[in-house]
Amino acid sequence: MEFDTIAAISTPMGEGAIAIVRISGDEAISIADQIYKGTQSLKEVPSHTIHYGHLVEPKTNTIVEEVMVSVLKAPRTFTREDIVEINCHGGLVSVNRVLQLILTHGARLAEPGEFTKRAFLNGRIDLSQAEGVIDLIRAKTDKAMNIALGQMEGKLSKKVQKLRQALLETVAHVEVNIDYPEYDAETMTLGILMEKATYVKKEIEGLLTTAAQGKILREGLSTVIIGRPNVGKSSLLNSLVHENKAIVTDIPGTTRDVIEEFVNVRGVPLRLLDTAGIRETEDIVERIGVERSRQVLKEAELILLVLNNNEPLSPEDEKLFEAVSGMETIVIINKSDKEQKIDENRVRQLAKEMPVVKTSLIEDQGVDDLEEAIASLFFQGDIEANDLTYVSNSRHIALLHQAKKSVEDAIEAIELDVPVDMVQIDITRTWEILGEIIGDTVHESLIDQLFSQFCLGK
Repeated sequence: MEFDTIAAISTPMGEGAIAIVRISGDEAISIADQIYKGTQSLKEVPSHTIHYGHLVEPKTNTIVEEVMVSVLKAPRTFTREDIVEINCHGGLVSVNRVLQLILTHGARLAEPGEFTKRAFLNGRIDLSQAEGVIDLIRAKTDKAMNIALGQMEGKLSKKVQKLRQALLETVAHVEVNIDYPEYDAETMTLGILMEKATYVKKEIEGLLTTAAQGKILREGLSTVIIGRPNVGKSSLLNSLVHENKAIVTDIPGTTRDVIEEFVNVRGVPLRLLDTAGIRETEDIVERIGVERSRQVLKEAELILLVLNNNEPLSPEDEKLFEAVSGMETIVIINKSDKEQKIDENRVRQLAKEMPVVKTSLIEDQGVDDLEEAIASLFFQGDIEANDLTYVSNSRHIALLHQAKKSVEDAIEAIELDVPVDMVQIDITRTWEILGEIIGDTVHESLIDQLFSQFCLGK
């Protein structure tokens, strides 16, 4: 079943100019040729060519669709198998009829991510490159897309393979020393081990320095807007989204639930959560909203604490400063176009090291300053997405931390003059952990789990 011929719709479902159905496997061209009617048989056409014709039901000779068919022969394809891509008219009925026709003539419906999984299993890409494919699909900013493209092209893979090769050579050196001790001195072997282990540790640390930024660019920064009712939280969400997503009125307590939106702030994707105003209330519905606000506050990576310039600082405001103590927070004094009644010195005293930004969202003032504060809080200077090997995947980050710990254990063992064959265990373990990143030493169940996250047709 692993390498039978599969088919799936590769474009989003719905109305559109064109939809694509992809077929991959040994029988891909044969199956397509059964239902295709054009100027020549698909079995006879050259690879990497596209052909106009019709799909027909062979039994009745009924025309099903007008199509353009691309034929790509192995091994120069994404899956390293024969691939046929059928371009038909977009629309639910049209594309489903084409897919059903293909399935009834010998293909099997592909599982989520199965085309990319075959590319991995057939050695065209490694596991980290395969994960780059899904990152590219899910990218929400240009910078996130550039990082995903780098991963797809093998930036991380090449770096990991280089480190694994250095470790492999070291292990081989140790093996020779153990088997033929007369040809080498143990002190020399320990010196080589220390040199290689220190080099690998430094390189892993270099990759991990990009991990925090890379993870943010990949997954987005969970950002919660908090404040008392009617300070301008919903106006802030609308300003950042550049769209009226939240209801804005002068009536306190308009927002009763958590509103979620993705926004792009200077290349940083924010998963923006506008919360109900946090205050004591007798309104049952509003009280539920306030409790949900408190819950999302605990899980936030960035807090935007909004205050009202036109009102004195209240005890509730001061409690909010206590609630966000120790968290990454930007304080926003909104409604700066109105008379200042808030004690700004007290605000800065409560804020301590937190950035303070003044805005007038109704006048669209101060939003640029806020965006700059958000970007500079998490990224020092510009993000060099093209020049650095960014590690953005949580699985990769966790494995790099494990590999770093393992190589540190090896270094510690060398410093304590532990016998080389014992040091070799930690070096080998580091090699194995790094192999899990690119899929060389990964368990089959993890592979299945990773590819199950892909969409159908990819």
